Amino acid sequence: MTTPSRRFGPLPLEDMTPEQRAVADAIMAGPRAMSGGLRGPFEAMVRSPGLAECAHRVGEHIRFRSSLPARLNELAIITVARHWTAQYEWYAHKRLALAAGLDPAVADAIAEGRTPDLDADPDARAVYRFASQLLATGHVDDDVFAAVEGRFGAQGAMDLIGAVGYYCLISFILNVDRVPMPEGEEPLRPL
Repeated sequence: MTTPSRRFGPLPLEDMTPEQRAVADAIMAGPRAMSGGLRGPFEAMVRSPGLAECAHRVGEHIRFRSSLPARLNELAIITVARHWTAQYEWYAHKRLALAAGLDPAVADAIAEGRTPDLDADPDARAVYRFASQLLATGHVDDDVFAAVEGRFGAQGAMDLIGAVGYYCLISFILNVDRVPMPEGEEPLRPL
């Protein structure tokens, strides 16, 4: 089976408009530290410099300045990646989640489409339930909201909503562009 071709793919820096190049330079110089060109969703997103500029700033907040602990923020991100079967997002953020201390069994359960056993980790359970319910319904029940707000405050609840929403956008870009996992990585199976 052949892999479908990318719809946007990389845009060489020398082929960018001045507006695209300015955004690309800002993204590559920021905390994502991309050398040699853009990668992931930014390869496609730079086609709309205004969107790319705003989105990369939101993404920097979510990735690097969220009030949620990195392990829990990455849990929310991989929950989104699995929901949309965003292969590249899963690949990138599963590694970050594990490096931040997420139990590999939790990531494995999410990859398989199962609810992970989070009974021993009430913080992770609150984040997972919130993200899963928000993805499934566009809403969260009062008890689900209260569990997150009680642990992380109103800012934590808002940062979690932001992470889920932003990574939905990123999943859509990656999926429409058909960004694959790197060669040799195990892709997520369809649910």
